[in-house]
Amino acid sequence: MNQHTQTESLTQSQLEIIDKTVGFVEEKLGGDSSGHDHFHILRVRNLAVRLAKEEGANAYVVELAALLHDIADWKFHDGDLTAGPRVAREWLKSLGESDETIEKVAGIISEVSYKGAGTKTTPTSLEGKVVQDADRLDAIGAIGIARTFAYGGRFERVMYDPNQPPQMHKDFEAYKNSKGTTLNHFYEKILLLQDRLNTNSGRKLAAERHKYTEEFVERFLREWEGVD
Repeated sequence: MNQHTQTESLTQSQLEIIDKTVGFVEEKLGGDSSGHDHFHILRVRNLAVRLAKEEGANAYVVELAALLHDIADWKFHDGDLTAGPRVAREWLKSLGESDETIEKVAGIISEVSYKGAGTKTTPTSLEGKVVQDADRLDAIGAIGIARTFAYGGRFERVMYDPNQPPQMHKDFEAYKNSKGTTLNHFYEKILLLQDRLNTNSGRKLAAERHKYTEEFVERFLREWEGVD
């Protein structure tokens, strides 16, 4: 289904920019094996478009930012938080997008990432809040679980070690440099996301996904101990 039919009308020029950006994202992220591939981007786009409609956000800015939010993720660029906004600016400028829209999109990308349990990361715009919620929803639930283990495998993280407790990272530097186990990541991030969503629409969608994730972690630990 064409997601544009669910949102406010877009101009032909805007539709063309969206379509070109979809192709750009697929070209750049199509081979990713860490759970940050172009299918993740499209899921986040679809969720963001839905939330934008329900929350009354600017649908065009939301869709562009959702499509470009991981185009140069700091996790794959030596911790550089400026890489994503920079690449997004260059891409949108090459398409002739307005400076105003470019800066709105780049601003959202700079604010969207999770940066540790002890770091506040609330976006400053409604559009940023919508995109962040959509991104975080894709980290919770069945697909979120799969993505967590895909990421851990991609970076050779130990799946679980009972002797390594989770760490509630106090700042971005601590979070960025963490080498904890994959299961710890659920405690350090995934299970915290439900309470850090920005919109009522996002929180409603998160409830069932969060419950499923909790049940998975509980079952994982029971099976690890051989009691289930």
